[in-house]
Amino acid sequence: MFSSETYINRRELIKNKLQTGILLFLGNEESAMNYQDNTYPFRQDSTFLYYFGISSPGLAAIIDIDENREIIFGDEMSIDDIVWMGRQETLAEKSKKTGISNIQPYNHVQKYLERAMAKQRPVNFLPPYRPENKIKLGHLFGINLQALTSAVSVPFIKAVVEQRSVKSTEELDKITLAVNTTSEMHLMAMRTARPGMTENDIAALIHAAALAKGGSLAYPVILTVHGEILHNHSRGNIFKDGNLILNDSGFETAMGYCADLTRTFPAGKTFTSKQRDVYNIVANAVNTAATGLKPGKKFLDVHFTACKVLAEGLKELGLMKGNVDDAVAAGAHAMFFQCGTGHMMGLDVHDMEDMGEQYVGYTEMLKKETKLFGLKSLRLGKELEPGFVFTIEPGIYIIPELIDLWRSENKFADFINYSKLEEYRDFGGIRIENNYAITANGYKILGNPLAETVEEIENIRSFAY
Repeated sequence: MFSSETYINRRELIKNKLQTGILLFLGNEESAMNYQDNTYPFRQDSTFLYYFGISSPGLAAIIDIDENREIIFGDEMSIDDIVWMGRQETLAEKSKKTGISNIQPYNHVQKYLERAMAKQRPVNFLPPYRPENKIKLGHLFGINLQALTSAVSVPFIKAVVEQRSVKSTEELDKITLAVNTTSEMHLMAMRTARPGMTENDIAALIHAAALAKGGSLAYPVILTVHGEILHNHSRGNIFKDGNLILNDSGFETAMGYCADLTRTFPAGKTFTSKQRDVYNIVANAVNTAATGLKPGKKFLDVHFTACKVLAEGLKELGLMKGNVDDAVAAGAHAMFFQCGTGHMMGLDVHDMEDMGEQYVGYTEMLKKETKLFGLKSLRLGKELEPGFVFTIEPGIYIIPELIDLWRSENKFADFINYSKLEEYRDFGGIRIENNYAITANGYKILGNPLAETVEEIENIRSFAY
């Protein structure tokens, strides 16, 4: 945990922002895998972590702005808990570290809210994503589960997003630690993978490295020779010379701060000439998109910069044709780049995604209304501010099924060279991803340098086996 002053100050900021009402925070519960006592690894709700810092199941908290109360609701360990788990830090001790002394049994939260609502006092809650918390909220407020979405407090959401979006110095330190550990995991994968090994072999080593550093994975490892599948969690393939290996993996610290890096490297010692050409297009898109980062820059423009660099490179290879600006405006580049260029990152790898993309990535002045293929998946579009942390991750993905569909429709025939594209039908995919923070005057790339150029990667691979 951070110091108690950090959590006290965070709560003061949101109280000053909202001025009135009761703010309800639900922590997460243990989640059963296949029976009640066999649970997934516990992960606390990120907003609960941000304001209270306690990573334990079975908690709720309220900030009563009008009555100047802060209460944590939860139960101390029973004798059965102690028998099975041993004596651990008490809830009172944990709460003291977050600057709260008012601790009440968990079932008192309902009584507190009932008294408040009987007086017509406003109670605000955030969008639930866990089924058990949806059920709790439905019970607490007498709301049908399908109606919960419209009952959440938009001012509460906006206040949390505004506060969590700007990372403090101590948060940036934790994120940088996560990025550095992630870089080590990626470097190990580059040094270890070789023909004859399986995707699972390397994914297991990455997971083990994360556990050894006292944290865990920020998300399930994407380690695949089928990089054209954007989030491929199937890992049964055997590496062969000539394959490309896409590794999208990230470390999460014990406090919940995340990193998210991607590198693509050859299963053999070198890229083929075709792989080298496509890789350099993606690398150019990453670096060109990052060059213009600064406060006030719309990330939507960063995205289009990456798209145009990709399209220009693909045109030089003969895979696209015509005017590049027109091609990107029409969405023809989405044959090769079907997703967004980046997303916010922090206590969630897709930071605050549970709050709603319309609040996290966009604003009232910049709403995402497009259904354009490729652009509809851009999670971040708004102007960047000092303290924002996010990814830039362009890629080129050759998806045979998409080729067949669009070609059958004669779609974007003025911009896509379908006959040339057939030569790349089984190419796969390449993604390069780095993590960035906006500073007062520009930006910085987070973490220690990780091999990115063809030459740097081939140098590592030359000693791999």
